[in-house]
Amino acid sequence: MNFIADQANRPELSRAEKIARLQLCRSENVGPITFRQLLLRFTSAVEALEALPEMARRGGRKKPLKATKKSDILRELDALEKMGGHLIVYGDSLYPPALAATEDAPPVMMGLGHLHLLEKNNFAIVGARNSSAVGLRVAETIARELGTAGYILSSGMARGIDAAVHRGAMATGTIAVLAGGADVIYPRENRQIYQEIIQTGLILSEMPLGTQPQARHFPRRNRIISGLALGLLVVEATLKSGSLITARLALEQGREVFAIPGSPMDPRAAGPNSLIRQGAVLTENSGDILDVLRMMEDKKISEPLDDLFTYSPHSGPDILDQNENLDQARLAIREKLSHTAVAIDDLIRLTDYSPAQIQSVLLELELAGEIVRHAGNRVSYC
Repeated sequence: MNFIADQANRPELSRAEKIARLQLCRSENVGPITFRQLLLRFTSAVEALEALPEMARRGGRKKPLKATKKSDILRELDALEKMGGHLIVYGDSLYPPALAATEDAPPVMMGLGHLHLLEKNNFAIVGARNSSAVGLRVAETIARELGTAGYILSSGMARGIDAAVHRGAMATGTIAVLAGGADVIYPRENRQIYQEIIQTGLILSEMPLGTQPQARHFPRRNRIISGLALGLLVVEATLKSGSLITARLALEQGREVFAIPGSPMDPRAAGPNSLIRQGAVLTENSGDILDVLRMMEDKKISEPLDDLFTYSPHSGPDILDQNENLDQARLAIREKLSHTAVAIDDLIRLTDYSPAQIQSVLLELELAGEIVRHAGNRVSYC
């Protein structure tokens, strides 16, 4: 499968727009999907920032919504640049196309190391932290062989399988996606791997610099690992492990999932064995993976929001007549919403309002802190 789009056709965003997009995504109540909707609604992040307070007010927010201070953003960028890091912004030429095509692609990422690795086909391997000696050897060997075959290997730099993947692919190129800030080494025992990756690979994170990893950050990290990749291999994992969450995310993103089978007596084999029963590719060696990847070579992924990659100050879609009164639409949509998630398509079907009107009202409600978005294009009251 070819995820690598023609980078030359993507203009580089201006520094002012990059700063504005970072400021926008750091603002209160602006998640990845809302960020993308705001860019579709307005011609630039600069205009979206100006509109935030009024949109939140229309959504029912009492306290004024303020965007993150530009001075704070400039300090963050200054710290990143002093580290030799790079800001990777959604819609810019540097942003990896495969990840951009996912539903909740991160608005910005910070990278330390070699950005050119994002231009190459990627494969992800994840697995147990408390891994067996056999699992470690298998993960490192497959990573090395896939790297030799031309793939960049990504994982999460956790102890166990992740660390083995990075070691195996260090010579050919590896990407570590972190749950904390790009400057935060976690776990500390992987300090040497972290330093080696900066020298030969790439460290990625969507979190602000200095952020310490917390449990809620790991699922967000996992969607990036799977979103970057053509496919994902699970080596060892219990039934309740984060690796199975990553596999589920990969399936939702349309990626191919592979799994190493194991003994039913070993709890660490329960996850991969379960995935195989559900249709994952039974994998014994790198050849099993390469055979499938070669069959996928002619398939291409489509980016749902190609207009964001052809941004210009005058190309934003005018989705609403500014004089249109949406008061009735707000009432109708509020009536249909509950604390149980409902598909946005159902809201469109159950009301007499256009998709643009529905999306506009939902933007206002989310900025006001009234609703939350869920996977599968669904929303609910908070």
